[in-house]
Amino acid sequence: MTVILFIAILAVLILVHELGHFLAAKKLGMRVDEFGIGFPPRLFSFKKGETEYSINLIPLGGFVKIFGEDPDLESISGSDSSRSLVNKPRWAQAIVMSAGVIFNIIFAWILISIGLMSGMPMSVDQFNQEDIKDASVVLVGVMEDSPAFESGLKVGDKILFMESGDDSLQNFNSDEMKEFISNHGGQEIDLLYKRGKTESAFATVIPVDGIIGEQYAIGINMDNIGTVQFLPHVALWEGLKLTFGLIASIVVGLFALIASLVQGTGDLSQVTGPVGIVGLVGNAAEFGFIYLLSFTAFISINLAVLNSIPFPALDGGRLLFIIIESVIRKNIKPVIANSLNLIGFVLLITLMAAVTFNDILKLF
Repeated sequence: MTVILFIAILAVLILVHELGHFLAAKKLGMRVDEFGIGFPPRLFSFKKGETEYSINLIPLGGFVKIFGEDPDLESISGSDSSRSLVNKPRWAQAIVMSAGVIFNIIFAWILISIGLMSGMPMSVDQFNQEDIKDASVVLVGVMEDSPAFESGLKVGDKILFMESGDDSLQNFNSDEMKEFISNHGGQEIDLLYKRGKTESAFATVIPVDGIIGEQYAIGINMDNIGTVQFLPHVALWEGLKLTFGLIASIVVGLFALIASLVQGTGDLSQVTGPVGIVGLVGNAAEFGFIYLLSFTAFISINLAVLNSIPFPALDGGRLLFIIIESVIRKNIKPVIANSLNLIGFVLLITLMAAVTFNDILKLF
């Protein structure tokens, strides 16, 4: 069921992305030969007007085949060359190349705004206290082989009550929980927690020193999470701010990862591929529809940022070609552009295969 849900989410996000390219190309008078979801081999297709619509077997991408996107003799000087992307003004080409990313960002904004209208779990640090309801401590990280990990605690667990001997803690925040754990080093602490929609359960942990600084700890990261709900016009504005905040965070994280890989200090195990995302989708679904909505928005923004990288075969790479052509005031030779895009595509598929293989290894 989780795999089906992942494929459905990915298909929707790809549909949104490719729809951006498709509508922009149509609006600017370009010929679109095919609109495809997934990568070949083809499962089935139908033709409406001049465009063929296809569903393909490999659900890890999608494409819009715009006439002249990969320039050849026909698109440059053929009978229908006036509708070729390569013969359109460079500003029009740039709009088409950017439209998919823009649509993914807009879609994420809409999802986040819907979540804020319905009531979305958020960190209390991001909003005024009067906007937060039912705040509680939620685990946002659990270290492997730590006391928390060994007790069965997981990311997303809501901590409701703590007890150790005659001491107890309730209606607390993350700082108070951290202090309680630190003050009961080497002693058993019973935690009452709630996971998603399941009933509450107990876990027993014994804080140890040396895993986080010099104080006693159980190997968790936590945050104060509450429900935020706004009127539609406020939700749209707050959703827009959250969307651009997420974009900034993802861009910073991506540059940090690339820098660490270039310096030789990075590790591809930090990157999550399709198999890993399937597990994350399952976790989000377990906690409810709003969590799944938020996660879908997050993936949509990730797709937008990744597609913006100026690397051949990605939208950012094609946009870079357009910028270079604008600077040198002539077209890049088709054989060069097509070869670079092909090499870029092969490298991306190789990277995806490596990340997927690493995800599979993590399962064992």
